Amino acid sequence: MDQDKTASTEPWLRGTLTDVPVVPRAVLHALELAREDLIRWAGNLSQEELHLRPSDIPSVAAQLRHIARSLDRLLTYAEGHALDQRQIECLRSETAVEGTRKELFDELTAALEESAVRVRRLADSDLNTVRTVGKMQLPTTLGGLLVHIADHTQRHVGQIITTAKLVTASRSTLQQSNSESLSNSRKL
Repeated sequence: MDQDKTASTEPWLRGTLTDVPVVPRAVLHALELAREDLIRWAGNLSQEELHLRPSDIPSVAAQLRHIARSLDRLLTYAEGHALDQRQIECLRSETAVEGTRKELFDELTAALEESAVRVRRLADSDLNTVRTVGKMQLPTTLGGLLVHIADHTQRHVGQIITTAKLVTASRSTLQQSNSESLSNSRKL
């Protein structure tokens, strides 16, 4: 497949990862698409823009942290373990207004890479294996968790894209307003 077609084709249609069973492969493709979409839509936002909350919705920064940290939590459940204290502390700090642009994207990149390794480790496991989630030990299966990892990640990517579009639109509106103000001041 030529380079242009590959770049514009979603990962699940590229014919890649054929060595991985179908459900884990779909999760890996969802993580790959998430990375590509996040770079495309949020990669050019400034440090300040990453932390903006237009209409009081969660910031791009908070969503990036949530994706990275929820992948770790969900995969911990998929591996049959409970969360440790570090994971609980990370959960509590997801919405904190902190972190540089570099720190946010480094955390996301590391989480996506580590998640892919962990999904591959689970690839040949029985998807019907019973798993539990959270303090309440809610019942699910390994397959259910893997599908949820893909769904949950893509849901938050969609929220980031929407927030990034709102932030970018407000940037354009602000620039237009500043240009109009400058133009009007010259007329005086």
